Amino acid sequence: METGPANVEKVVIIGSGPAGWSAAIYAARANLQPVVYEGTVKPEMIPLGQLAFTTEVENYPGFPFGNVRAFIESAVDEDRHYNLPPAPKGHVKNGAPHYAVQGVELMELMKQQALNFGTRVISDDIVDVDFSGHPFRLHTGEGGIAVAQSVIVATGARANYVGLPSEDAYKNRGVSACAVCDGALPRFRNKPLVVVGGGDSAVEEATYLTNFASKVYLVHRRDELRASKIMQKRALENPKIEMTWNTVVAECLGNEKEGLTAVRLASTVGAGERTLETAGMFAAIGHTPNTAFLHGKLATNEKGYLKLTKPFRTNTSVEGVFAAGDVADDYYRQAITSAGSGCMAALDAERWLAEHYG
Repeated sequence: METGPANVEKVVIIGSGPAGWSAAIYAARANLQPVVYEGTVKPEMIPLGQLAFTTEVENYPGFPFGNVRAFIESAVDEDRHYNLPPAPKGHVKNGAPHYAVQGVELMELMKQQALNFGTRVISDDIVDVDFSGHPFRLHTGEGGIAVAQSVIVATGARANYVGLPSEDAYKNRGVSACAVCDGALPRFRNKPLVVVGGGDSAVEEATYLTNFASKVYLVHRRDELRASKIMQKRALENPKIEMTWNTVVAECLGNEKEGLTAVRLASTVGAGERTLETAGMFAAIGHTPNTAFLHGKLATNEKGYLKLTKPFRTNTSVEGVFAAGDVADDYYRQAITSAGSGCMAALDAERWLAEHYG
């Protein structure tokens, strides 16, 4: 049974990745008293966004290698220290961890910064929206209603799987879409592993898994990678990564007791099939924007990403609703571009509210 709203919010932010927290920081500093629905542990709304699945983030400006853990522990509230991952091993300077900021650490810092300026955070999902009139009505997973004068959608995009029935049978039993989440599990240690894909994400996953695997097969349907040059160089020069060109995964093989034990590969150039023994297969083949909860009430492009209706602005097809981050970006999909668009969305919302509500 739905419960009625206590008050009308100036701005509700849906999502808690770099875009969501950046929007919250700017909105809070503009005295808009933002509310962030950070989601629950579901594929559609992952708290802290996709960066929660990432290890070291080397390309976010302002976070070079250093003793970042000391700063993070001093900045983030102690009651959230449990969520901080262990400091990476192998990087020590003057007796302290010395590394680039990790994904979860970066997101906890962003969250803390938003909290410091008065952002309210609700651990719930938005499961439906009513944009037919002002103010907007947002329905939550726990049966509540949030009423908002403006909304910023920052729900990001989630990883895709290959799409095989046999793949579904072994999900969480050898098949994964997140090397950082699962790669250190005992079942994968010192075993051959498979990564499917050819972009930056695939190379990053494969490189990360070399910390645990005996060998990593990078399976790609073409004869060259789509990844950036620096990422390609890392993969091609890593002695534990073996490129498997012009192939696709045709079937996941295994049994009830052991889970996944092998994958059957098919050639894309007519070279026949082969079977690779493996303890794990990690899909790194793109993303799907998290827009299902909108039920088609905002316009999207042909890939399903939210369509921005004004050049260099974050406006969507509904006045007063803005979009930020990967949910509206099918090209860059970087933490820094997401954060930048979160700032833009907050500024757009602030100016729209000033025009329509005074």
